[in-house]
Amino acid sequence: MSLPVMTQYLHKIVHHLELLHQEEQAPIARAARLMADHIKLDKIVYAYGPGGHSNLGSQEIFFRAGGLMHISAMLDEGTLLSGGALRSMAVERTPGYARIVMDDYGLKQGDLLIIINSYGINSATIDAALEARARGVTTIGVTSVRHALATPEHHVARHPSKQNLHDLVDVVLDTKIEVGDAVVDIDGLDQRVAAMSTFANAYLLNSLVSETIELLVKDGVRPPIWMSGNASGGDESNARFIEQFKGRIKKL
Repeated sequence: MSLPVMTQYLHKIVHHLELLHQEEQAPIARAARLMADHIKLDKIVYAYGPGGHSNLGSQEIFFRAGGLMHISAMLDEGTLLSGGALRSMAVERTPGYARIVMDDYGLKQGDLLIIINSYGINSATIDAALEARARGVTTIGVTSVRHALATPEHHVARHPSKQNLHDLVDVVLDTKIEVGDAVVDIDGLDQRVAAMSTFANAYLLNSLVSETIELLVKDGVRPPIWMSGNASGGDESNARFIEQFKGRIKKL
């Protein structure tokens, strides 16, 4: 007798997160060192998820309880699902669009950018990485190497250059998402259900933020950290730092 679908999904999630924990500790440590050194200079860390659900990754670590106040999510309406799902997919496949977003947020030499896209092939993602390199911006990629390598060179979603995100960033956090993202099989159905990428993104990104905070504390720095506004004292705690970031974080 097969396990209930929700139980199968739970097992898949736990196994996948354990795999990431085992295999991604070294790159997370390298990325955390980059972030810690950046934040010690009181500089903003940008997070961009150029794609419908990839935007959730940038939102996961922005204005987040227990998270760093120095993170700015690049939430552009072009690829947000709130602007229309089909529109979002069309925009993420539009060459040159990401350059407009980079200009809008004013990224420049010496900045640090986290690019989040599990598939790592679309035009907005690749343009963001290429533009960052051209501007002298250091990059951390959160993406699935296996998904990119398994995607045909002439797939319609690919950037015209056919490049992959993991080849263009300074540090890669590999989500290890399989092609198609969904992970659960149902008898009598020829298509898998239940996606994994959001769990993988959230685990790697929150691990990165937590490791960064620990490094800062060990270095003698007490970084400002968001407290939930729904917890007692949250608003008062956050208010101590708001003026430090107003005007510097676009979506604050």
